[in-house]
Amino acid sequence: MQDDNGQKKGDQQINVELSEEVAEGVYSNLAMIAHSNSEFVIDFIRLMPGVPKAKVKSRIIVTPDHAKRLLSALKDNIEKYEAAFGKINQSGGAPQFPISFGTPGEA
Repeated sequence: MQDDNGQKKGDQQINVELSEEVAEGVYSNLAMIAHSNSEFVIDFIRLMPGVPKAKVKSRIIVTPDHAKRLLSALKDNIEKYEAAFGKINQSGGAPQFPISFGTPGEA
């Protein structure tokens, strides 16, 4: 059943606010993912050629349920992108370089 605005009854509309600073975005060319039994931690990193130190630019922590929804949404959007612009060609797999988070005991 729908209301006067054409929405299904029971559906709620969410208004999302996007500040100018967040709207600018953050460039990342590497992501590292870790997980526990209750959360997924996704670090978005900027790795610059010839610079031995990379910076984590953003860390996002999500529930396992949300991580699975994110995976589904990314898959759907990649399929739509490739339908419009052609197949995304991947280079030979994951980048090969040593990564250290600067924690004690790491070289």
